[in-house]
Amino acid sequence: MNSPLSGQPLDRVDGPAKVTGRARYAGEYPEPGLLYGSVVSGNVARGRIRRIDCDAALAVPGVVEVLHHLNRPKMAGDDESYEDADAAEGKPFRPLFNDRVLYSGQPLALVVAESLEVARYAGSLVRIEIDAEAHRTDLFAELDNAHDAPAELPGPRGDFAGAFEAAPFKVDATYSTPVEHHNPMEPHASTVIYNADGSLQVHDKTQGTQNSQDYLVKVFDLPKERVRVCAAYVGGAFGSGLRPQYQLTLAAMAALRLQRSVRVTLTRQQMFTFGYRPRTVQRLRLGADAQGRLLAISHEATGQTSRFEDFTEHLVEWSGMLYRCDNVALGYRLVPLDVYTPLDMRAPGAASGVIALECAMDELAQALSLDPLELRRVNFADSNGNEGKPYSSKALLDCYARGALRFGWHSRDPRPRSMQDQGELVGWGMAGGVWEAMQMKASARARLDADGHLWVSSATTDIGTGTYTVMTQIAADAFGMALADVTFQLGDSSLPTAPLQGGSFTVSSVGPAVRQACQALRGKLVAWAKGRYPELAGIDAGAFVVRDGQLQVAGKAYALEAMDVRVDAEPSARRQGFASATHSAVFVEVRIDEALGTLRVSRVVSAVAAGRVINPKTARSQILGGVVWGLGMALQEETQIDHGLGRYMNHNLAEYHIPVNADIGEIEVIFVDEPDDIVNELGSKGVGEIGVVGVAAAVANAVCHATGRRVRDFPLTVEKLLG
Repeated sequence: MNSPLSGQPLDRVDGPAKVTGRARYAGEYPEPGLLYGSVVSGNVARGRIRRIDCDAALAVPGVVEVLHHLNRPKMAGDDESYEDADAAEGKPFRPLFNDRVLYSGQPLALVVAESLEVARYAGSLVRIEIDAEAHRTDLFAELDNAHDAPAELPGPRGDFAGAFEAAPFKVDATYSTPVEHHNPMEPHASTVIYNADGSLQVHDKTQGTQNSQDYLVKVFDLPKERVRVCAAYVGGAFGSGLRPQYQLTLAAMAALRLQRSVRVTLTRQQMFTFGYRPRTVQRLRLGADAQGRLLAISHEATGQTSRFEDFTEHLVEWSGMLYRCDNVALGYRLVPLDVYTPLDMRAPGAASGVIALECAMDELAQALSLDPLELRRVNFADSNGNEGKPYSSKALLDCYARGALRFGWHSRDPRPRSMQDQGELVGWGMAGGVWEAMQMKASARARLDADGHLWVSSATTDIGTGTYTVMTQIAADAFGMALADVTFQLGDSSLPTAPLQGGSFTVSSVGPAVRQACQALRGKLVAWAKGRYPELAGIDAGAFVVRDGQLQVAGKAYALEAMDVRVDAEPSARRQGFASATHSAVFVEVRIDEALGTLRVSRVVSAVAAGRVINPKTARSQILGGVVWGLGMALQEETQIDHGLGRYMNHNLAEYHIPVNADIGEIEVIFVDEPDDIVNELGSKGVGEIGVVGVAAAVANAVCHATGRRVRDFPLTVEKLLG
């Protein structure tokens, strides 16, 4: 049975709840007798707690308790219990575990009170004496102390050194990217409801309810059936919710200790006290012949990590797969510092690594006097060199063609500083983008009630991407029902198993499970109906329709019976022989007024090949948001640290600069048709990450075209450009 729902730009089914305020987030659930926790953060980057004085705080009316490492409930003592589904290698951070101070901003105590205001005030009265120790927080000052990242990289292929030495055209450039923080609109919060039987119902800001559930079960040695974690709505996360953050541990700790319901919400400043995109320094060496064919690629990167975990990004692999080259060498090293462990942040690794690759490609085009777009076409790869596998589909050439045509790239004068308009320098730049198209195991349940409503569920979350809507579309199509007769349930650890929502693989993982469950349920319904109503035995299955609360077949209506099906889905064996990825081509126009010292991005065209797009409206929103992220990476975002104190200086939204509406010009999104029946049964590759990748590099390339000046230290602030 065919249905027109998938592929249609439908409105969000969760939109009305959000715009009317009916949607509740983790820090908004009411509960009688709820207590409020306020985190007391440390201000020393390394040291040991000597003394904690809580007397003044405890004397404040309304204060119930002050928890710290000396009076907390029992917690697991082994590292494995603190590992989660997105943990880095090493020893995970344990909140309030002992007297060690590992980074500035570390939670050292939790004040629990009858109101948030009282808890915040009492927190200011807690006195913590720390014996400070020498700390190191500067990546560039510690490069000599780097060690190889623990994750395996694709091995070298060919002879990079020989090919690079012999290449007639070379680029050898070093690029650096700063620390960036996620800063979702909704701060991290956990409301832990303590039930009369001692069980916990938790509303958590998370990208994986079952990940948070498993964490609490292990850390506090709790029966799994007595811990339920929900995340019905998430106000943005971008990777910050992939790991359980410390407010979850503290809220559960307080609830277990006091046997009362507790909420802990982090302040905006405290949103800078856990994971982030790590600072990197990256050296790119490219060698090419006179026609622009790449003869050698080397991408060597160094990133920062904490002293207790080795956080490893897929930072350099993109240089071994985006273009065709026989001689490739990749390397990635880590510098342990007295900081918290970095964390996956939208398009982790690719957002930073492709900056270096695509800027170096632009520099190579200049050295060759070759059009940057033509250079990329010359080096198009129809297989992934890292894996030695052909792509299941790769419509990148179509992205180049359609994006360039829409942007008007053919009118570009290649000479730097050659294009001007009304006293402003105009620059045009472009870059390619790539992100892996993954699929994980996932489960879904489909249930048809006796009133003819279809309920479909999975424990996945919706972090603003449109999961509620897309899964409803997939379910309605698979079962053959109207959208209004389908409800998709998510964000609950008690629902069928789902992977973390991240990596742009939610639709490609949960979507097939939803589709298969609904198809199986439809088959079950048809078999039941034929057995229940003998006159239907010879009717074709396609004639069975559920509408208006009844089963309708050949113009007759029949009563329904409730039934359900659960399905476990996993990647098809067909994928094993292929590499799968999304691709993009980004074209950018910048305008620079040297007299006023202003730089603005006036136009962006992003052409994306992401397989089959289930909902072009929500997908377009994802690309628009990704482009804005990329503009922020290029021009504004940078978490600055005072290395003398080992402390972030701009830990707020007033001084951590991100793009606002006034910074954004015209953005056009093009989805290139890319049929792919290998990547998964839906043909969908995901769009959450690809919109970011390549944007910052395209901006930098446009800035160089406008000014003739290449800035390799991001973000490209005006003082770097004009100084």
